[in-house]
Amino acid sequence: MSKKEKALAKLRQSPKHVRFEEIERILLRLGFKKRQDGTSHAAFTFGMHILTIPKRKPFVKPKYVELALEMLDKIKELDEGEKK
Repeated sequence: MSKKEKALAKLRQSPKHVRFEEIERILLRLGFKKRQDGTSHAAFTFGMHILTIPKRKPFVKPKYVELALEMLDKIKELDEGEKK
């Protein structure tokens, strides 16, 4: 299992206990670019996909972790469809 797969598995197992720094690191490793880094939110882009995540301490709300996972799954499906 690669580092990316382990990180995604951790997100899926405990979406209630994900720090902003963790989700930021995972998204950047997977090819997202940090477009905006405001005081309360950060926007990440991957092609035409935009994901905005609020910086909440100590943990990001589970809904935003779920949105990130949905977007990652959608991008993965699109990539697999193009390879076929």
